[in-house]
Amino acid sequence: MSDKVLFSRISAANGKKIGHARLNKPQSLNALDIDMVRALMAMLLEWQQDPQIVAVFVDGAGEKAFCAGGDVVAMHSVMKKAPATVPLDVVTFFTEEYRLDYLIHTYAKPIIAWGSGVVMGGGLGLFAGASHRIVTETSRVAMPEISIGLYPDVGGSWFLNQMPEGMGLFLGLTAASVNAADMLTIKLADYFVADAAKDDFLIGLASVNWDAIDSSQQQKCTALCHRFQKLYQSGLPAPIVTLQQDLIAACTQDNDVELVVNNILNLPCQEIKWLQKAQKTLAEGSKLTAAIVFEQLQRAKTMTLADCFRMELTLSCRCAQLGEFQEGVRALLIDKDRNPKWQYPSIKDITPELITQCFAPLWSPSSHPLCNLEKS
Repeated sequence: MSDKVLFSRISAANGKKIGHARLNKPQSLNALDIDMVRALMAMLLEWQQDPQIVAVFVDGAGEKAFCAGGDVVAMHSVMKKAPATVPLDVVTFFTEEYRLDYLIHTYAKPIIAWGSGVVMGGGLGLFAGASHRIVTETSRVAMPEISIGLYPDVGGSWFLNQMPEGMGLFLGLTAASVNAADMLTIKLADYFVADAAKDDFLIGLASVNWDAIDSSQQQKCTALCHRFQKLYQSGLPAPIVTLQQDLIAACTQDNDVELVVNNILNLPCQEIKWLQKAQKTLAEGSKLTAAIVFEQLQRAKTMTLADCFRMELTLSCRCAQLGEFQEGVRALLIDKDRNPKWQYPSIKDITPELITQCFAPLWSPSSHPLCNLEKS
């Protein structure tokens, strides 16, 4: 277990330490499994209570990815053995993953996430809640769940709604990939620093004049991030998706998911390769996912962060129960035929009753696995 996440303590000024957590499964793009979730949770809780630790730095091993998502292949195995049910292993994984994500969002000390390379799905859950989110010239971020019959979870209900008008819904429906410049614009990242500067950044972090642990620790991390961003600002790539912000806002403003889907599919995309790919992904993806995403973001607008995670746990378990999630993983990652046999091939097949079923509670408020999330 320990080899999947490498933990170390970097010596810093005034006898303080920087906690360093490195996701260490580069061969699978650091995909997050239950062992990694548990290791991260335990160490973050320990570091939060340790008066020597002033900040935490999280990155991924290898050059390709911070984290490409959760280990849905393992979940496929248990779903296949118990179709039309909510397998306990699925409940356990999502419960513990969302507890970890919530802890990162609410952590008492600065968490600096170095989001170079691929940041997708469950990796975005780790990245989005960090207090200081750094992207580089290699960063590529997406929520690709529509291709596997899931939906943008790991706090997506919260952070997709923080984006400029319509952008969160568009990204959730199309799995469009955004780069560092886009991420800064849509408020999914805070700073840009060059990949090659990571070692220098860590040296700088250790050299900060750390003293007593208080609110100034956040300010000191912010000042350091700003200093490095100024040094490397010229390397920021040109934005891609956010150049079409007005078009995206216009095509996602309807109050009906079928209209929004059709609007996106009918956007003129000549010479815009990323948009062609986004339309193809939406057209071939799960229509149940599309309808869930639309309803999910509507409901979450008035929810707290904790309530978003509670809703997502219900949704994730329902997706496992309904079978679309299992089929999507099979087609993309197991058999790799990329030809999912969706139960609902058209958006017209998604009834209001089906969506109501997806959001129907599996537990009473007091027995919900995340009922005490705010106190954990």
